[in-house]
This record gives sequence, C-alpha cells and structure tokens, in this order.
Amino acid sequence: MALLRLLQRNPDGNIVFRETTSSDVPAYAILSHTWGKEEVTFQDMEASADMSKTVSKAGWRKIQFCAKQAAADGLQYFWIDTCCIDKKNAVELGAAINSMFRWYQNAARCYVYLSNVCKADGVDGERAWKEAFRTKLIAPRLVDFFSSEGERLGSKVTLETEIHGITRIAKNALRGDALSSFSIQERRSWAERRNTTIEEDEAYCLIGVFGVSMLPNYGEGREHAFRRLEEEIHKLYKGVDFEQYAVGLNLASIPEAAQFVAREEELSKMHKLLQHHNSRSAVVLHGLGGIGKTQLAVQYIRRHKEKHTAIFWLNANDEDSLRLSFRGIAQQILTHHPSTRELMNVDLEGDLDRVVSAVKAWLNLQDNTRWLMVYDNYDNPQTSNRFDRSAVDVRRYLPESDQGSIIITTRSANVTQGQRIPIQKLTSLEDGLKILSNTSRREDIENTDEIDPHAKALVVKLDGLPLALSTAGAYLEHVTTSFAEYLRLYEASWSKLQRTSPRLNSYEGSLYTTWQVTYDRIQEQNAASAQLLKLWAYFDKQDLWFGLLRHAYSTDDEWIQKLTEDELSFNESVRLLCEYGLAHLEPSLGRSSKSAGYGVHSCVHSWTISVLNDKWDVELARVALTCVASEVPTVLGH
Repeated sequence: MALLRLLQRNPDGNIVFRETTSSDVPAYAILSHTWGKEEVTFQDMEASADMSKTVSKAGWRKIQFCAKQAAADGLQYFWIDTCCIDKKNAVELGAAINSMFRWYQNAARCYVYLSNVCKADGVDGERAWKEAFRTKLIAPRLVDFFSSEGERLGSKVTLETEIHGITRIAKNALRGDALSSFSIQERRSWAERRNTTIEEDEAYCLIGVFGVSMLPNYGEGREHAFRRLEEEIHKLYKGVDFEQYAVGLNLASIPEAAQFVAREEELSKMHKLLQHHNSRSAVVLHGLGGIGKTQLAVQYIRRHKEKHTAIFWLNANDEDSLRLSFRGIAQQILTHHPSTRELMNVDLEGDLDRVVSAVKAWLNLQDNTRWLMVYDNYDNPQTSNRFDRSAVDVRRYLPESDQGSIIITTRSANVTQGQRIPIQKLTSLEDGLKILSNTSRREDIENTDEIDPHAKALVVKLDGLPLALSTAGAYLEHVTTSFAEYLRLYEASWSKLQRTSPRLNSYEGSLYTTWQVTYDRIQEQNAASAQLLKLWAYFDKQDLWFGLLRHAYSTDDEWIQKLTEDELSFNESVRLLCEYGLAHLEPSLGRSSKSAGYGVHSCVHSWTISVLNDKWDVELARVALTCVASEVPTVLGH
C-alpha cells in the first residue's frame, strides 16, 4: 500500500501536510465528494504555494468543512483526494489508485459531502447519491452524510434502507461483511451508473472492491480498462494459467433452484471454508430431505461460479449414477479442450471405471487447482460397521490430489469427507412467506401492509420446510383457491394421514400432507397423471422416460394405454406433475433414447411408496417389471 499523506490543522489555523510511514498512521477522517470546478490540488497546498490563491478556490470550502468536522469528532488529521495525491507524479498516482479502497476502509470516519443537496432536500431522492460514490459507502465503517451547508443528514446506519433502495448495495455489504463473499457480478453492479470525469476511472474505482492491483493507463479507454480489470480478477481467483483448465458451466446438469431465499449465514460459511486455500477444501451440507441442501449448493454456484475454472455436478445417489456423471464431465472437458492428453484416447462408451480414472487424472494435474466438484444426494454412504451392496464409497470418486473444492449434500450423519454444515428448517416467517410468494406467484403476499393471516398460518403449519412450502406454492399458482381454503384442505388431509399413518413424525407429516393435497387435485384434472405418480413407486426415482413406459401399452389398463398411446400423451401427463412441483426434468443418465427423462425428489419417492402404495399393487409391479425387462439388451446365443 502507498504511503498516506494527510492534512493537519495547526493551532494557528494553518492546514499543512503530514507525511506518514507504514508503521505510523494516526487516526484520520476521509472525505467522499464529487470533483467540481476550482478544486485545491497538491501543488496548491505545498509550502511554496501562494495560499491567498489557494483559499480563494471554490474547493477550499470542502477542506475547511472536513477540518472542522474532523476536529469536532476528535480527529487531528484528515484526507481529501483532490490535494493529498500528487497527480503529476505517475508513480504516486498509480500507487494511490491501488491503495484508495484501503485508505477509505482504514479511516476512523468518512464524511460524504453532498454539494448539490441542501438540508431541506434530505436524502430521499437518487439525486443525493450521484455524489456519493457507491464503493466509498462500503469501505469505511463509520459514514456520515452532510448537506452543502455542512449540516449532518444522517449516517450509513440510520440511512441504510434508503442507501440500499437507491444504490442496490446489499445491506450486509454496507454492514461490513467480507466483500469476497459477494459474487463478482454483484460487486461490479455497485459502481454502475457512476459518472466519472475520466472514463477509465469507471474501471479503476473497482480495483479495491475486488482486491486486485492494476496500474492505471489513462488514454486506454473504458472498454480496455475493464478488460484488464477482468483479467486481474480471473487471475486472483483462478490462477495465472486458468484458461488451459477453464470449462464452461453446464447448466443442464444442475438442478433448478429458482425459489431460493435466505441461508446467508450458511452461504457465508461455505465461502469461508471453500475459498482462498492452498490445499483441498470440502464442506458437507447435512440435513433432512427437502430441507434445501441441493438448493443451497446451487445458490453457492450461482454466486461464486466466476471464481472457479470448472464446476462439475455429480449425482451421488448410487455408483452407476456417479460413473455416468463422470462420463458427462469427460464430455464437457473434451468439448472445451479436445486435445486433453488424459482423456483423448479414452472410450467414453466403454469401461466407465477407466473414464472415472481419466477424469480424476485431469483433476489431479499440478496447476489445475481451482475446480469445484458437487456430489449431490450422497445419502447412502458405505460404512465400516455394515455391509450394503447398494451403498456408495465416495472416496473412490474423489480426486487424490490435495487441491480443488468439494461440496457434498447428504441426509446421512456418517459422511465425514469435509467440514460439516448442518442445514436446519427456516425459522423466519418472512423467509417462509417469500418462498410461498415466489412459487405461487402471488406477489401481494409481501407487497401489502396487511399480510393474509391464513398465509402466515400456512407458513407456520409447514414448519419452515422449503420443499413443503414450494409444493403448496406450486398448487396455489394453478388454482384460484384462497389461503384459507388451502389451509382447510391441508387440515383435512393431515387428519386423514394421522389416522392412516400414525407413526409419521411432524416433518414427514408436513411434507406428505402437502403432496396429498396436490395429488387429490391432480387426480381431478388427469387420472393418468395421478396413476403415473403411483406407478413411479415401482421404478427408481430418477430418469423415467416415454421410451421405457411404452412397453406397457399392451396391458389391459385403460389409463396405461392412454398414457403410452404416444409421446404427446405421456408428456401431457408428466407435465402436470412438473407444474405442481412433484416431478422435474432430468438429464439423461446414459440411455440411448432421445426422449426427455424425468425424476422425482427422493422424499416424494418415499411418499409414493409408503402412502400412495401402502399396500403392494401386483398389477403396477407387473407393469414396471415389463418395462424394465423390455429395455434389457439381449445377447446373441443366450
């Protein structure tokens, strides 16, 4: 950091420079303002300068204001960018631009001088913030706002709501949270619409926000300055040679998480554990099914995807799914780097264990250190005290090198391959209402002063379970039913469930009841859709597609014939399940069919087994067996 040159008012009233050293920086105030005409420069303040000319400049008024206010706050020293930097010295100017953010960050107090705002105007309009450079609102801990008359208008704390509303700076950023925990895109947005005298300063003012160093080159133009800034940001997070390992994010492999809310504490903890380490970092998101673990992992990727050279999502439900996920990763790598030595000679349609080894070899390369692997739904881990053929030993699928980042989501308490972060139910009524509003698209829930008491009661009844809230919201999106009426349906379904399944705990009861309400509605609209969900209990929870079910067309059941008559009929039935949040589109897991595949959440699948099929249905089991058997390849001679 460059040496800081401060201003000091002597007992005789003269304002002079005070040169500091890196080990001797006294407490100081700092001024944030917009440059105007006749600003006082470094040369105007030198000992040899004609002070009569200096004090006659319009900018002298701001220096006097800052000196007076600093003294009132018990501070002897203060700093103003117009005159505390020798801008004719290119070396000093470059060092100052790179140190500016930290100077604001280390100031005892920051004064935002709004020269175009009178005290009578207040700070209610955006006009007030055109002079308050947004990133200088973030760096200092204590910020006060003053009118052109030098009258205090408020502080960063008292005006937080107004500042957030106009600048869109996150409240947590204003409160001092680590800037690295915010996405690159969000931090970039904090300086949008800032008008600078010199166009390159639009980019240079973000140097401190991203914690990078970059020499200014006035005359290079705005676009080139931003291009250089982007390069420095990528080097900081991804390494100098990041391009040779850069793989584009495959959105199709990642579940949708459009209704994510809250979880800021967990996101912050994940970032702290996963970023800026010289060795392997891993976190385990542990919690009940439907609590939001997968959505939290997706949100982390959305927020921090630019900090990784490659991000890969793996289905850790079973070993076959993991192997197929590795094949998908190999295809991604080869798409971006066709000459990858570790993969170019591997048959992706052949031995998948060889594919796994080849991908791990690429991840183990010495300079390939900034990747992120997400192992989702690792719910059946292999343990030493029990033998289970279906259990998975995830260690076989982890790269061996001490590098990269890993996220594991699991319902099991036995997963120890990383720092555990427990994911609990949402405790905030506001967060629950937010999910309900997002999924039901009934924005009036949040936008009215008086929130529907039945909406509140429903959120309380669903006990902070994101999956239950999303299911209820998806139902309410497609009907005109009021919250009061839905609550009545829920209570009736809950009472019935308690009679038929008295051993269910409250967690399972809340989920199962919302699904039952939705199932009853689907049954009214399309009997084939309801039967399809019931049939799903006899298949795996993932990757059900038309090509598989068409083998059942010859059965005598009318609903099966209707469902499998053609792909359009199948799509119509499964679309209804997707609209109500009970099924979702899923990427192919290695099948050759071009038909879209669908899956259900593991908790929904458990419900179809234990509630919809509380008794074994021989006919449905026969249908499932027929379909699966028809897809098994025949071997000549056998």
